[in-house]
Amino acid sequence: MIYTHKTVWTLILGIIMVAFGYLVQAGVLNPMIEFLNISKYVGKPESPGEMIILPFVCGIIAIVVGLWQFAVKPKQGNLDYYLSTIGGVMFILIIAFVVKWGLDPLMGVWGKALKPTLGFDIHSVMNLNYVVMGILAGIIAVNVFSIPGWAENGVRLSRLGLKTGVVLLGVLYSWQELANLAGLSVVMIAIFVLGSVGMVLWMGARRNIPNSMGGVLSAGMGVCGVSASVAAAPVVNAKSTEIAYTIGTILLWGVLMMFIFPIVGKQMGMNPTQFGAWAGTGILNSAQVAGAALAFEPGGIDTLKVAEIFNITRILFLPIIVLWLAVWYVERESGAQKVSHGSVIFSKFPLFVLGFIVMFVLGSTGMFAPGSELPGKYFDNSEKHLVKKNPDGTVKESKMLADKDAELLKSEAGKLTDETQKGALASLLENKKATSFEHDRQLASIMNSHVLSVKANKVLKSMHSAVYKPAPRISKFRDIIAWFFTFGLVGLGMQITMTSIKQAGGQPLIIGSVVGTVKAVGSLIVVWLFVKEIV
Repeated sequence: MIYTHKTVWTLILGIIMVAFGYLVQAGVLNPMIEFLNISKYVGKPESPGEMIILPFVCGIIAIVVGLWQFAVKPKQGNLDYYLSTIGGVMFILIIAFVVKWGLDPLMGVWGKALKPTLGFDIHSVMNLNYVVMGILAGIIAVNVFSIPGWAENGVRLSRLGLKTGVVLLGVLYSWQELANLAGLSVVMIAIFVLGSVGMVLWMGARRNIPNSMGGVLSAGMGVCGVSASVAAAPVVNAKSTEIAYTIGTILLWGVLMMFIFPIVGKQMGMNPTQFGAWAGTGILNSAQVAGAALAFEPGGIDTLKVAEIFNITRILFLPIIVLWLAVWYVERESGAQKVSHGSVIFSKFPLFVLGFIVMFVLGSTGMFAPGSELPGKYFDNSEKHLVKKNPDGTVKESKMLADKDAELLKSEAGKLTDETQKGALASLLENKKATSFEHDRQLASIMNSHVLSVKANKVLKSMHSAVYKPAPRISKFRDIIAWFFTFGLVGLGMQITMTSIKQAGGQPLIIGSVVGTVKAVGSLIVVWLFVKEIV
């Protein structure tokens, strides 16, 4: 089969990208860049930013492939297939560029302008950041305009983008982070995955739905959404219509939660650890977990790191759940074929998790950055790092504790009862900075205790951020990872069709809604009551 579509659009998209990169580099778009306040994406002449590098690199690739597709007759094979994806990849990236460098900052400008009139910042309150708008743009593109044939293979490739992002994310974890999160994630996931699967099976029996329907729905609602349903379908002999009902239910519920979770999390004042644990447990589909985490914290990946640990833990339960369903189905259905327990566990093990583990081990060796207390970051509380000066010696920018912030902390110092925390705060007030890595951890314990006000905790958080600087190599790695997720999430939006969502209905929708609500609310309560520490 020949996959390549002879189309001029791959070439056109490449020319548009290169032209845009040139205009940014030449300074022609400086007025727009200043208005949108996105100069950080442009970089400096000696170190160009992503608004120059990405359009040039992607544009040149698209131009070369576009010319190749016209000049060379395609032949069957892997090369033909992978070249056929380039047009769709560029189609997604063009949308991502517009959203991240255009719509997102524009909404920020409008939000600030309308705040005096509305009384709130609509950009912040409604969580209208580039992640949310990118997914929405993808949904609009597929449902209003439809995806052109030449872009379809590239859109399908977006799932690989998400999994690649998860694999690369392994570099950014430390042994301490995994140790802190592993026990919590295993306990929470075990409770809610096993509980959700059991609840679906129980409700299915009570409402007299077929065992095959209950089995495939329980995997989707309990483990990791669509992929879990597809993995479980063969062992419960699920019909295509039952799989369709399950996918429709998961998409309808998951898409709603992907947008609702970040808004609720921000209104409740959740920290990255809390929201990451909640999203990684309560949201059904793996891609939607990443979308919610990045929507909650679009400017960083701390929340995403926590959410993905919970998500990976959940995915690791997939072979166990499939095995459970296989045994359950054989017991309930006469004539059902028995399966090998070992083959089920081996065949259903998610291979990309092995990639994550390999990258984590490589990152821990210092391959990507020298060893430090936090992965890819240096503790640096020197004056050179904290205080930026002008050529004449005057202070341009200072990350030292400001006098007004010091007064706020002094006024709340009496709330502390722990002697170590009292000493840590006194040292901060005296030195205007964290004096050591251990001192910084003591200040973090004050934040985690939630004794001080929200404003005071924000001051402590800024003092924590001030004394760390990222390793340059890791900073670039973070940007690359963020773009893999951005690409994957815009592509995810393009795979959420109204036709698929309309397939939800009847008993599966009722059962899925009840179990999804219990899972979301239950995990929120557990996280809010028991997860306090910022990892």
